[in-house]
Amino acid sequence: MTTMLPVSPGQTLPPEGRTAGHRRRFATRDRFTRGAATGLGAAVLLLVTWWWAAGDGVQDLASWPAGLVSLGRLAGLVASALLLGQVVLMARVPVIERAFGQDRLARIHRTVGFSSFTVMLAHIVLIVWGYAGGSLPDLPGMTWTISVTYPGMLLAAAGTMCLFMVVGTSIRAARRRLRYESWHLLHLYAYLGVGLAFPHQLWTGQEFTASPGRTFFWWTAWAMTLATVIVFRLGVPLAQNLRHRIAVTHVVPEGPGIVSIHMTGRRLDRLPALAGQFLTWRFLGRPGWTRGNPYSLSAAPDGRSLRITVQGVGDGSTSLAALESGTRVLFEGPHGRLTARVRTRPRVLLIGAGAGLAPIRALAEGLAYAPGDATLIERYTSVPLFREELDDLARDRGLHVLRSRGSRRGRASWLGAELAPHHRHRADHHVLAEWVPDLADRDVYVCGPPAWADLVGGDLRRLGLPDGQLHVETFEW
Repeated sequence: MTTMLPVSPGQTLPPEGRTAGHRRRFATRDRFTRGAATGLGAAVLLLVTWWWAAGDGVQDLASWPAGLVSLGRLAGLVASALLLGQVVLMARVPVIERAFGQDRLARIHRTVGFSSFTVMLAHIVLIVWGYAGGSLPDLPGMTWTISVTYPGMLLAAAGTMCLFMVVGTSIRAARRRLRYESWHLLHLYAYLGVGLAFPHQLWTGQEFTASPGRTFFWWTAWAMTLATVIVFRLGVPLAQNLRHRIAVTHVVPEGPGIVSIHMTGRRLDRLPALAGQFLTWRFLGRPGWTRGNPYSLSAAPDGRSLRITVQGVGDGSTSLAALESGTRVLFEGPHGRLTARVRTRPRVLLIGAGAGLAPIRALAEGLAYAPGDATLIERYTSVPLFREELDDLARDRGLHVLRSRGSRRGRASWLGAELAPHHRHRADHHVLAEWVPDLADRDVYVCGPPAWADLVGGDLRRLGLPDGQLHVETFEW
């Protein structure tokens, strides 16, 4: 018999966290989804490569100009497949997000994005070079000729410029110079870039029209990709906002520059949000309301209200402190895999820093655990967040709270400098091993800045924690 573990008063435990059997089934489903998605991507790349080879692609390599064009065709096929995959990764398909998690999906998205752009540039250079007879001096003239005389090429050139802008602003050095809202708006131009490339593929793509089967494949791939965008980026958010009609009830200061925004709405028990997840929020009636920002739930959803906690780090987030009661809210989500869904053990360790404590605090409330089976480590610089709430959870549910205060002890440390005297000169992983001696028997949830989270993860692995029990989410855009 499986025993129901305690939850907060008034809370209903979601199916993902009710029993070990539920969690095993969801874990199996997620593994299947990851394997199917990876296999499908590999199969598409193999298919278009086979089509290239079957269309005399290999034989054409015997000639220099024809070989350049042939390699350019292959690069175009691969780039098209990767670009479509990139759009699907951006479409926020729930089954994919749940299976991979935001951090892993972001890494895949970045890798596929840069790869597709690089292969697309290779396609352009190789095709133009081959049409120029393999002569470098003739490249500029041939580029102009192709651009103005071939069907769809001007649109494809405009799409390429859009993708240039997206990739350029995705480089870390450039991202640091942009506000999140500006970067996010520019990033949406990837949709326009991919869309503008479609007429070129339709009108001049040899592999698109070489046979009815290939034509059917590409039309189906484009149609399904467009459908994911329409359904999950437009349709689902519209339906959810019409159903729930979320509005602000009140704003509560939590510390210097930090506020909690409390919201309510209709039928929130039907909103599939879990403790540990985040949503993208737009608060109406204020400048810049069209730009969405991702904020995590800082309290476990109870079917009646929602709460996020925001640190003012820019114009948009700072202005949220002035929100008035009744302000309408638009949202997208929920997103994220830092939930009970990934849990494998009865005991848990929760580690959060700064704004990353918001989902950790929600998990401390929403997860099921017996008294003494959950430990929370909070890393903060001056004022701890949710002190009274965490103390209440410690008293009412047996949560063990450890606080690490002060600036980091060094670049290689994730703990605060203000430690007990006998810990001050010990390595972080030794301190952690003393604080949580049964670490290998726990699931560990970590949320914080990327560099800090990497240090935490490194120490956890050094202490023998299996990767399957480590669940990390960072909050760098």
